[in-house]
Amino acid sequence: MKEGRLLSVAISSTALFDLSESNTIFEEQGLEAYRRYQIAHEDRRLEPGEGYVLVEKLLNINKLVGKPLVEVVLLSRNSADTGLRVFNSISAYDLDITRAAFCGGQSPYRYISAFGCDLFLSTFAEDVSQALEQNIAAAMLLGRYKNASSNDDILRLAFDGDSVLFSDEAERVYQDRGLVAFSESEQDQAQQPLGGGPFKAFLAALHRLQQEFPEGKSPIRSALVTARGAPAHERVIRTLRDWDIRLDESLFLGGMDKTEFLRGFGADIFFDDQPGHCERAADHVATGHVPHGIANQGEGNP
Repeated sequence: MKEGRLLSVAISSTALFDLSESNTIFEEQGLEAYRRYQIAHEDRRLEPGEGYVLVEKLLNINKLVGKPLVEVVLLSRNSADTGLRVFNSISAYDLDITRAAFCGGQSPYRYISAFGCDLFLSTFAEDVSQALEQNIAAAMLLGRYKNASSNDDILRLAFDGDSVLFSDEAERVYQDRGLVAFSESEQDQAQQPLGGGPFKAFLAALHRLQQEFPEGKSPIRSALVTARGAPAHERVIRTLRDWDIRLDESLFLGGMDKTEFLRGFGADIFFDDQPGHCERAADHVATGHVPHGIANQGEGNP
């Protein structure tokens, strides 16, 4: 989010709505059967998908302030013909989404930069990886959490640290040399800021958006939820201070499972690079896997 423009989030149709039934038809009966099914049901509203509450709360920010601060763009592998049901569902839910790309079976990632998007959410791993290669924050929603309701208007986003907000430089020490070496390295480099990870720019944009509101009145809350514990906490705190970015909450769990803490925070979405962390959280909160860093490299890769 550059100064003077909207925070822009791109989302795939399968992340915004539950298209599992129609996708089953596509997989079992082919494209033509899928096309006929979507056209026959284009006036039937789709059920919300895993990213729905996030989108609803993002767009509600514009209603709260009475001016556009956030934009959501639909990026879909559907054609415009089969995608009409998606736009009809957008209208039925009164979501203020006006921009879209329907790519007829091709990956829509190539339009993310053209739309100026700060974040991309999809259920297609390949599309997410290609977006990350363009240095755009991106995550694959796992599709297991389908809660379409929320308790309030506050948007709560939770982020892992290493390989998501920060580079994977510290994680590489842990993977290569173990916890003791990791702790010693982080103590030695406590004054040296970590490099930025794929979500650094998005976090900065989110922070600028929060600053549009008076102290204590922001409809957005952010949390760092990291497996780090003391003494590895200091480098993280000093890194965020160096970036001039504030997080509302910071949870240093020292290796504890993150799931109950995410539930306690009330996360509308959680971003993590570790597949295991994502799998444990995915039944309880909307979860975006960020396939970046050493944890997502094959065996034998550095």
